Amino acid sequence: MSLLNMKLCASLATLAAMAAAPPALASDKVVDHASLEFGGGPKVQMVRLGVQKDWERRWFQSNGTHVSGYWDASIAQWRGNAYQNVDGRHQNITNIGFTPVFRFQADDMRGWYAEAGVGLNLLSKLYDNDSNRLSTAFQFGDHLGVGYVFANQWDVGMKVQHFSNGGYKEPNSGVNFLLLKASRRF
Repeated sequence: MSLLNMKLCASLATLAAMAAAPPALASDKVVDHASLEFGGGPKVQMVRLGVQKDWERRWFQSNGTHVSGYWDASIAQWRGNAYQNVDGRHQNITNIGFTPVFRFQADDMRGWYAEAGVGLNLLSKLYDNDSNRLSTAFQFGDHLGVGYVFANQWDVGMKVQHFSNGGYKEPNSGVNFLLLKASRRF
């Protein structure tokens, strides 16, 4: 097993342990909920584990709704299926991210919501898949999403996410994903 794979397994095990111990984490107010996301884009798939912390602030409160948000820390695995533009040739990349996310939602924190975020991401290697190339390991990850929070605190959602270095170094064709999310508040 390579050093990168060992680091990935250790990171995934740490996140799994954090998700499995919600009472301890919630009492410390470090983490409010955990999430699992999966999806893909053209010839690339992603699975991501994350932990979140609510901001516990409300803005523009009116008619039973408000804008709030949360911090999202995540680790993801990307699998490209056309490395260096060769179909069937694979590229595996680990992505670590930190994103502030704004959310428009009901005051009781249930029902439909819309959210948007722009965060910082670090890739384990340069992305080169299906004629899309990223020239830096540092990427911005922005997303728009919608979802629904049930009375039992389960949150399901869908989002469109784009990764790019903001054009500060070429090539920078970007990578797009459509992701499904399941999250649970502790």
